[in-house]
Amino acid sequence: MKQPETRRLYQQTADRIRELIQAGGFAQGTRLPPERDLAQQLGVSRPSLREALIALEIAGSVEIRQGSGVYVLRAPERSSAGIAAMGESPSELMQARAVLEGSVIVLAAAQITPQGLAQLRETLDAMRAQVKAGRSALDHDRAFHLCIAEMSGNSVLVRMVAELFDERHSPISSRLSGRAETGQTWVTALGEHEAIYRALEERDPLAAQSAIRSHLMASEARWIEVG
Repeated sequence: MKQPETRRLYQQTADRIRELIQAGGFAQGTRLPPERDLAQQLGVSRPSLREALIALEIAGSVEIRQGSGVYVLRAPERSSAGIAAMGESPSELMQARAVLEGSVIVLAAAQITPQGLAQLRETLDAMRAQVKAGRSALDHDRAFHLCIAEMSGNSVLVRMVAELFDERHSPISSRLSGRAETGQTWVTALGEHEAIYRALEERDPLAAQSAIRSHLMASEARWIEVG
């Protein structure tokens, strides 16, 4: 019986791009086919292709030049071990967070207390101060999502939310978020957090669920579109 494929899709796609470079004779400095053509040729989505290209860039095989294309830096190694250590697919990670946190916030909305709401407000105010100062608000972003998870009263869910959030520090997610995050994207994310807070303040579980899922899917789009 054939064993199920355990390698992530972007890793499989990176392997195929590596094979394409080797078989097609793309020399150092050669530009690869345009993204749209390459995705069609490989039969993958553009987000998966972008993640694969980011992985190959981290490995030093290609260089992504914004507005110009993807260029071969050197012949990719035949071993794919390095690609395997780069972490979860960023797009799949954000989709998983949307599913998990969308359920967690429904529990939180049913059990929210004035104290919990005040703590959430504090993290949001701290996040706003960082954004206004032009600094990364990542620590407060994390605290905001964990605060909601803690309101659910389920320690297992708190741990799962924390683990998925911290996966953003993996090599591939760090590279994507580093490309995507700007002062403006933090302003946008802050507004999305405000919408989540308002829904919880109103004790509206469906509005809260919609707000947090919209926020996480928008975050995914910001990562992938820039990446």
